[in-house]
Amino acid sequence: MDIRSWFMSRQSKFHNSWGKSDDCCSWEGITCDNGTRRISRLKLSQIPFSDEYWNMSLAMFSPFRELQLLDFAWNSACLQNFEGLEGLSKLKYLDLSYNCLLEGIPGSVGKLISLEVINFNGNYACANLHNTGFQNLHNLRNLRELHLGSNLLRGSLPASLFALPFLEYLDLSDNLFEGKIHINSSSNLHLKINSNHLELRNISSLSTFIPTPNGFLPTSLFTLPCLEHLDLSHNVLSGSIPTSVFLLPCLEYLDLAHNFLQGHIPINSSWNLRELDFRSNQLSGNLPASLFALPSLKYVDFSKNLLQGHIPINSSWKCSSLLQTIRLSENKLSGKFDFFWLRKCMNLELIDLSGNTGLVVQLKLHGWVPKFQLKTLKLSSCNLHTSMIMNPHFLHTQRYLEILDLSNNNLSGRMPNWLFTNEAALAYLDLSNNSLVGSLDLIWQHQTSLELLDISLNLVEGHLPKNIGLMFPNLFFLDVSHNNISGRIPSSLCNIVAIRFLHLSNNKLRGDVPSCLFTHTIIILKLSNNCLGGKILDGVSDFSNMWQIYLDNNKFEGTLSRNFSGNLQVMDLHGNSKISGELDTSLWNLPNLKVLSLASNGLTGDIHPRICNLTRLRLLDLSSNYFTGHIPNCSSTLPLEFLSVSENSLSGFPSDFFTSSYITVLDLSHNQFTGNLEWTYYLSIISVLLLSNNKFGGQISPNLCHLQHLSIIDISHNILWGSIQSCIGGIPFENPDAYEYNWPTIIYAIEEVLDDYFSYSSQYELQGFNFTTKRNRYTYGRNFFMSMSGIDFSANMLSGDIPKEMGNLSHVKSLNLSNNFFTGSIPTTFAKLSEIESLDLSENKLNGSIPWQLTRLSSLEVFSVAYNDLSGCLPESGQFGAFDMDCYSGNKNLISCTDGSGPVVWNGTVGNASDDSDPILYVVSAVSFVLAFWATVTFVFCHSFGQRAILKWATGE
Repeated sequence: MDIRSWFMSRQSKFHNSWGKSDDCCSWEGITCDNGTRRISRLKLSQIPFSDEYWNMSLAMFSPFRELQLLDFAWNSACLQNFEGLEGLSKLKYLDLSYNCLLEGIPGSVGKLISLEVINFNGNYACANLHNTGFQNLHNLRNLRELHLGSNLLRGSLPASLFALPFLEYLDLSDNLFEGKIHINSSSNLHLKINSNHLELRNISSLSTFIPTPNGFLPTSLFTLPCLEHLDLSHNVLSGSIPTSVFLLPCLEYLDLAHNFLQGHIPINSSWNLRELDFRSNQLSGNLPASLFALPSLKYVDFSKNLLQGHIPINSSWKCSSLLQTIRLSENKLSGKFDFFWLRKCMNLELIDLSGNTGLVVQLKLHGWVPKFQLKTLKLSSCNLHTSMIMNPHFLHTQRYLEILDLSNNNLSGRMPNWLFTNEAALAYLDLSNNSLVGSLDLIWQHQTSLELLDISLNLVEGHLPKNIGLMFPNLFFLDVSHNNISGRIPSSLCNIVAIRFLHLSNNKLRGDVPSCLFTHTIIILKLSNNCLGGKILDGVSDFSNMWQIYLDNNKFEGTLSRNFSGNLQVMDLHGNSKISGELDTSLWNLPNLKVLSLASNGLTGDIHPRICNLTRLRLLDLSSNYFTGHIPNCSSTLPLEFLSVSENSLSGFPSDFFTSSYITVLDLSHNQFTGNLEWTYYLSIISVLLLSNNKFGGQISPNLCHLQHLSIIDISHNILWGSIQSCIGGIPFENPDAYEYNWPTIIYAIEEVLDDYFSYSSQYELQGFNFTTKRNRYTYGRNFFMSMSGIDFSANMLSGDIPKEMGNLSHVKSLNLSNNFFTGSIPTTFAKLSEIESLDLSENKLNGSIPWQLTRLSSLEVFSVAYNDLSGCLPESGQFGAFDMDCYSGNKNLISCTDGSGPVVWNGTVGNASDDSDPILYVVSAVSFVLAFWATVTFVFCHSFGQRAILKWATGE
């Protein structure tokens, strides 16, 4: 055939069946009429051509006079010579979508009078419909569907478009149309007009995006008396739901999902409404009782809102005979919900009450056998009783259950292996985050239907079955993480062709990892926190299929692979201390890499300049290795949000590599970096800045004061000198929740079709950072970081007065200025450090007294002013009454002024007030000495016991 020769000339990788037989009717994509044996259907969509864009003459199809269906969609062809189709008088279905009609909608389309479906979506056919072949639309009397979306068409819509007698579906979305739409009031047209500028009249079915500037529902929608189907989902609509939207007399389907609507739900029980979808808004208040009184209710979804109170269903409820779906998940519903109340429902297929932590769900049958057969039951976080697993009478009645989610309920008892039977139709089973015991060894039935199994965060023991690949041959997702599973990883996992997500982390697995897992079609592989060993990655370097790999905190060893390639986005190998050697430069050629953690290994050598190729890298942790040399100076800024190279032997002046405006956490501590801190000016959204234990010098730059999002800064153990800038006191050091820049996290959301839908979210967080406070070194991750703020300028050569403005740092919890040369007094403004928990001013040259106002610091737990030149009384009220004497050591002029107490003893040496001490204290001390002297004299010479004591001493008795 000529068409086959043409495809071959274009070097297209078309169906292998073409040309293998003389009968073209047997070729893939071709259907022939049984009687005439002439071609009636051609399906040629998504053909991989060698050129991205190429010219295509439609005259090629002119010989096929009996053709009724032509599908040439998604081929990126520049379509020409549309006139070549004019002779196809029997053509009913024409799909040329997602190609390129550069000359606009062809004029000859109006001559194909048998057409019933036209799909020109996504062709960038920039034109005005009045100036195209659509002037002849009145000829297309049989047209049922017309798809013109995403074409940049402009102008007003011709009236003839709405005069077609059988037109049922019209897609005009994502164009530049304007003006009015006038439709006959009896029309049943389903109209999709999102992203245009059109007015509405007499529409019975509408799916639209509302581009209104204020985000409120336009009132023009509520003047459509024939409207039956209204879809305004995925907009930015806000405010309350107007009552008038529910007064539309013919409305049956209402979808306002994924907006920002607030307030109560004004529902009238007399409506004809069948389907209500209000998920993912901000609706509040109680669910109206009239909702479940709708006589024709079939589908209701109010999930992911802020609804409160009980579900308005009770034992006397008259369930709509049509009701199939109830979705009320992720609200704040409370009270009791008894499945016995659903006994009059005949057709229920889906119930989702998950995420209502105040709701108590009961499934006692009371001798009742349900008339419905559920396909989906989701009761995550619903305070279920253990009898749900131990005495599962209700579940035994649901023979066609496909999706079952009982996660997050603290259910105890043994693994419900009775769920795995020959009759089971389960495709999705989630029992995660409970307290179930037992093992998977007892599951002996093959589960051909099961696609998702999640038993993570339980107490499951034993080994993974050696024949797990035979037991679950169609698994798509397997998560057994956070249990007590031991033994080896069975190689039969590689026999599960469909598996894409494999999570075995946080168990007691040991031995080598089957190398086939690294080359399988798995896209996310998590084996963290086990006792796995062997050569790291088993020499595999091609990761074409895998997106994320987690092998951290195991016992892998050896050097990393060479010649890395593939589509990896996350690679976490940290915490394998026996991984050694230098990094191969091919590691920096993974174009999609967003997260790389090689921390706490034994890696050596330089960091190669090719790291600058990782233009999507957002989180990088190379800490606690043996890297040397300089950090490369990249010509373009990387989008790094988290960077840690701490505890290496890196040196040199910080390059542009560190000055990304995206960085929120930067840890360069414990290296040999030099230079000043002027470069920190560019860290505009930095939250955590850790530069301790380096060789940074110079004065503290005023540029630090521009870092208004700081939560923690540590520049201790450097050779910085000069005074602290007073503007430091103007940095808010607020809780990170107070602004948008937060702990850097990579979140991956993946959706796959599984009955209704299956969504998977993978959130990656790095292991955290170290910060010293309260005389101890702590590791802070996301959770602790949210509640921590601190400053550590200790162990430098800073001098001068401590700025009184630092007293404005009311949110700081830890302040360490020790081991410097500060002089002057302790600022009384420090009394305003209302959240301070650790304050260390030791080993400076501070003088004067300790301000009594500091006793107001009710959160203070650790305090030290040791080894200064302080004098005066020790504060002993408030928190200071609990501090030991060590925190005052080395201040010889500090004394305790408590009544009846003597001078403070420092390591056996009595501390007395010197001549330059407080004059009042001097007078008090002098008077006390005189009184004590004369009391002693009187006692010795006037009291009989004293006289005898003197006489014995004089005679030597």
